[in-house]
Amino acid sequence: QFRPVRKRKLQLYNAYLMTIDKNILAQEALGLLKQLISIPSLSEEEDKTGDAIETWLEKFGVKTQRQHNNIYAFNKYYDENKPNLLLNSHHDTVKPNSAYTKNPFHPHIEAGKLYGLGSNDAGGALCSLLATFVHFYKRENLSHNIIMAATAEEEDAGAKSLSALLPILPEIHVAIVGEPTEMQLAIAEKGLVVYDGKILGTPSHAAHPNEDSAIYKTSEVLDWFKNYQFEKVSDVLGPVKITVTQISAGSQHNVVPAHVDLVIDTRVNDCYTNKEVNEILQKKAPCELIPRSLNKDSSSIAIDHPLVQSGLALGRTTYGSPTLSDQAKLSCQSLKLGPGYSPRSHSADEFIYVKEVEEAVGLYIDILEGFL
Repeated sequence: QFRPVRKRKLQLYNAYLMTIDKNILAQEALGLLKQLISIPSLSEEEDKTGDAIETWLEKFGVKTQRQHNNIYAFNKYYDENKPNLLLNSHHDTVKPNSAYTKNPFHPHIEAGKLYGLGSNDAGGALCSLLATFVHFYKRENLSHNIIMAATAEEEDAGAKSLSALLPILPEIHVAIVGEPTEMQLAIAEKGLVVYDGKILGTPSHAAHPNEDSAIYKTSEVLDWFKNYQFEKVSDVLGPVKITVTQISAGSQHNVVPAHVDLVIDTRVNDCYTNKEVNEILQKKAPCELIPRSLNKDSSSIAIDHPLVQSGLALGRTTYGSPTLSDQAKLSCQSLKLGPGYSPRSHSADEFIYVKEVEEAVGLYIDILEGFL
């Protein structure tokens, strides 16, 4: 007759131990985040943060591997017959901009905010995922293997980034990419095509008439890009968005230039591949267009995927993200999820709330408990 009571007490005690574990891991994650902030790790210069991540994981008995500055590890009871879940975020940063009023490499807390370059993008997510990986590292009988990858050169899409690591990893079946999403479920992410555009005209001396000025043609071309709309609109990501971001022309005051150069930023929804968008624009755009790359397609995960459903059961909400991440390099279904707020990224005096990191570790663990 006492067995149900003892069983309930045991369940409560195990839940209590798990709470302690989450709290300890959250503080460990914050400690690592402070350490990473203090180490400059601009893209292609991440060797020392790579060292710090290796040392941190090894402290918990994790066997690490390294390719360039990409640090990765497999859960202890890896089973090649099981599907693979990838946990990924990056440890490189952009250069601090000139508007900083605080030392970008001095991690310090003010009013609950942890300041420092890379704190929000994406140190908070990275360290929380590393803590989550440690939590599950020695667990047996999981439905998926877990591969942790702390990668480099994300900010400049470098050759030694996640794209270099993926060919040597086993097939990835589903992924969580850690980026600031306020721990809401970004179930889709827009792709990106950047174009170099050229408006052609007839060069001439400025003193003479010219009915074919490339500069005067520019207003019509800009209006076209401003007003053109792709037919398909995504339920999650909305329309394809085209934005002219740079214009340059001319060399001196008395010469009408032969061409005007444009840069066009195109954010592609999940209704199109980048190749399809390119085919449409090549036919319809009123100027020459050369795509810099067509390999950054949109990413998504089905809303009925068990990983998403586990997050929804915990009160998380779904949305579509307009910003690009290493998700674009993955061919599997992937979820973007992490602590922090995207508009803080690349800003002066970047910060993340301490509470955001503390909560993220628990949420990541709970979501994966429901999934694994």
